[in-house]
Amino acid sequence: MFWEAYKAKEILTKESNVQEVRCPVTVCGDVHGQFHDLMELFRIGGKSPDTNYLFMGDYVDRGYYSVRYPKRITILRGNHESRQITQVYGFYDECLRKYGNANIFCLHGGLSPSIDTLDHIRALDRLQEVPHEGPMCDLLWSDPDDRGGWGISPRGAGYTFGQDISETFNHANGLTLVSRAHQLVMEFDPAPRRGEPHVTRRTPDYFL
Repeated sequence: MFWEAYKAKEILTKESNVQEVRCPVTVCGDVHGQFHDLMELFRIGGKSPDTNYLFMGDYVDRGYYSVRYPKRITILRGNHESRQITQVYGFYDECLRKYGNANIFCLHGGLSPSIDTLDHIRALDRLQEVPHEGPMCDLLWSDPDDRGGWGISPRGAGYTFGQDISETFNHANGLTLVSRAHQLVMEFDPAPRRGEPHVTRRTPDYFL
């Protein structure tokens, strides 16, 4: 177990703050140690290495298996999803119609008033404990809001940000969509509007 943890740290510390992921990829929100929900994700999406997965944080806490499987999910990797099945059943064509060759920015929390470009994120020192304020904190804690501009977050960390903030960030960085986790979603929006933050949630028994 110590060797696996060491290797995971070795791999993750070498990765960039902004990690490019090749499509096709299945994007997953918070798991929070709920092992059976993780297995359901793999059942629906396909097991590694047949499917490429991107998990957007919050792997532990709250779930029954949080302590038993504290970090295992963070080192999961896949290769390529089978295009044959998705092309036969129409999902591949649906994705092309809705998104085309989209540049999607995935993160756990949200945007930060201290960050204008992806290069600002690349320059952050992430190999530290999460500070109580500042851009690193914002990326993990911020939430979108129906109101425009920046606002004070009720969480006590990070900010709230409006669609206008997302549109400005997307335009400055050549992005199509911001995809995030961090919140409970009661209903899934199959076709989010461009520039609007899109929340990805999968764990059905999640509680705040």
